[in-house]
This record gives sequence, structure tokens and C-alpha cells, in this order.
Amino acid sequence: MRSTVTVTPAQLPEVVLHVAVVRPVFLWGAPGIGKSSLVREFAAELGLECVTLLGTQLAPEDLIGVPELVGGRSRFAPPETIARQDPYCLFLDELNASSPEVQKAFYSLILDRRIGSYELPKGSIVIGAGNRAVDNALARPMASALVNRMVHVHLTASSRDWLAWARENGIHPWVLEYLTQRPDHLWSAAPKVEETFSTPRGWHMLSDALHSFGEDISEELLGVLAFGTVTANHASMFKAYVKTVRHAYGLEAVLRGDARWPSAPADRDLLYFLAEAFRARLVKELPHDKAHAPAAGKHLAHRGKALLLELAELSLEIAQMVIAADDDGNPVLPAWFLVEVTRDLPRLVAARA
Repeated sequence: MRSTVTVTPAQLPEVVLHVAVVRPVFLWGAPGIGKSSLVREFAAELGLECVTLLGTQLAPEDLIGVPELVGGRSRFAPPETIARQDPYCLFLDELNASSPEVQKAFYSLILDRRIGSYELPKGSIVIGAGNRAVDNALARPMASALVNRMVHVHLTASSRDWLAWARENGIHPWVLEYLTQRPDHLWSAAPKVEETFSTPRGWHMLSDALHSFGEDISEELLGVLAFGTVTANHASMFKAYVKTVRHAYGLEAVLRGDARWPSAPADRDLLYFLAEAFRARLVKELPHDKAHAPAAGKHLAHRGKALLLELAELSLEIAQMVIAADDDGNPVLPAWFLVEVTRDLPRLVAARA
């Protein structure tokens, strides 16, 4: 299922609060962006116990129960996990990954809040969640009858929301600071092949592993953890960032002139990381209009051209990356700065032609 309208984790509680009390809600989203944890946190805030049923681990009888004789008549006895006296949050995780038979067993539970003669206590809420087929995740087509029984909400990853949560929940400082600088690395689309990709869950796992090892973790083991939890490109950049932290070798020192671009072959990853950070700084702080640029903006432009020249002496390819357009061919740096680069650094521009 696709939608052009999405909500962020910060917006989700308000939506669910007003909808789930009257109608079942289904959360769609990419793997690893926090659907399950958000539902559990929401239930806790309402003071409701969250009972989770995994669609991939259920058979129809796990929902409708087994028959029993009562007064000479048979009836289905719902399972203890569902048949409760007090209101609760019934969370149907991976619902769209369950078999068609299990999905059918959910019909009356979702629409009528009932299984056989058992009805969910007043005040209970029903929330389902699942991954999208476009994310190469385990997902089955959901029958139209089931689709039409729920309000569908599409969740998207938000770096701002996740970073705010991370600051309050003990995420490792290296992970927190890196994603503060590169919030675009929080999430990446699921690949077509079996390889790691970046998600809030993946970064959280990396944080937990780093806490376990401690700050004296070797560079080799750091690589094992990073490449085992996020995309190869993000893992490489994260390793380079940690190197800057350990050696106090940051972009600020390069901009001030207190340090030069790292030139050792072993520091190629560090050079690339610093160049990426340099590009991001130029994009963020160079004014769009030079005529009204503050003194700091003019100084950054002057210093930036000098650093581009030094960078080109080490790696023309990396220097070109700093001034490159985006994936759609649109310039990301101000036009006036690119004109000055063309005039003052013709070698750099000519090499791109």
C-alpha cells in the first residue's frame, strides 16, 4: 500500500489517540523505523497493557481458540492472551505477513472487537502494523475486506524526532553526534539483495554494541559492528567520524588553518569524511546572495576556495565531490560561489568537464 500523506513519530500519538479509541488503526512503514516501539510507548502512556500478537507466528486457532462444552453446548474458548477482563492495547504486529487464513480470523476481532462470544473490554484499542512490499520485507497482499476494516496511517522516519528521543534514551555519544551531523544517514531504502541497510533500529543496535565494548574498542572491531548494522557507505563514514573524535582531528581545525587535510593513504576514509562535512558546511552557511552576505559568509567563501585547492592537490576526485550537483543534476552550492570557483580554480572545473 502506498500513500502520499505520511506522519512522523512525533505526530503519531495524537493521530492514534483520537482514531484508535473508535476504529482499529494499521501502521504502515519501512522496516526498522520504530513502529512496534511506538505502539508500546503509546499504550504505556495510556496506562494500558500492550498485548502483542505476531502474525507470522500465529495459526487461526491461536485466535479463535478451541471448542469447549458449556451446558451441553460447544463454544470456542479464546486464548488467555486475548480474553482479558481489563481494557488493553491489542497490537497485531506483522499482520500483513500472516497467512490468508490468519488474516480471515482477524476479521471479527478487528471490526467488531469480538471473537466468538468474547468481546474486548470497553476502553481497549486495536492497532496493527506491517512492512510494505516495496521494502522487500515479508508481506502478503491484504484482502480488501481486511483493508476496509481499518484506518491506515503511513509512518515515515524523522531524524529530528529520533535525535530528540536518542538524547533522552542513552544512545551512544558517537552515534548521536554523528547522526546530528549527518541526519540524512539515519535511514536508507532497503536493498534488493541481502545486505545491511541503515534504519533507526540499526543505529540503536550499533549504539548498544558500542556501550558493551566501551570506548577502547579497536578500529577493526568498530568496523565489524558498523558494517554489520548500517549501509557500507554509512559505516565507512561513521568509522572516519570516530577517528576524528579519537584524534581530535575535526573540520573546525582545518577551517581555522590549525590542521591540514589528512594526506596519509591510511587516512583516506578520514579525508573523505572531512570533505563530506566541508561540503555540508558550505551548503548550509554560504549565503545565496553574495551582495548581502555577512562578513562570516564572505570569509567562508574565501577560505573554502583555498581549501578546495589544497584538497584537489591530494585528491581531485574528492575535491570535485565537494562542488558536485545533487543526484538530479541540480547545483547545491550558491551560483556565485560556483562562478568564482570556475574563475579561480579552472583546473578543478576543467577536470569535471
